[in-house]
Amino acid sequence: MIATHYVYWVLFAIMMIGLYVVISHGNLLKKLIGLSIFQVGVFLFYISLGKVRGGSAPIISPTVQTYSHPLPQVLILTAIVVGVATLAVGLGLAVRIFETYGTVEEDEVITRSATDPADGVPEDSLNGGGGDAAQGDEA
Repeated sequence: MIATHYVYWVLFAIMMIGLYVVISHGNLLKKLIGLSIFQVGVFLFYISLGKVRGGSAPIISPTVQTYSHPLPQVLILTAIVVGVATLAVGLGLAVRIFETYGTVEEDEVITRSATDPADGVPEDSLNGGGGDAAQGDEA
């Protein structure tokens, strides 16, 4: 039984490796890499579910009797686009966090955020939003 479904066990292992990386590491970039690994495992799992033994591509032909289901491939194409967009947003957030706190380590960001509550707040908003009016008129 296990030998006939080894692909599912390998994909389950890939998903668990990705989940472990997300949970165990404090570095935000490593968390994003783990999330990507987990997504790849899910993608491959859905694609493997859509494969029918002896099936052909879903192109109607008089010589083909069994077809593989096309829906998993279509859903995975959409999921890949969403995964890439999620990764891009995550990397953008990681860059902003690094610019603000000087680190991408989760514990250090939380510590620095708790010790300096005004950290990351622009100077203008601390002065009442006056902008250049606080510096005087320079003509």
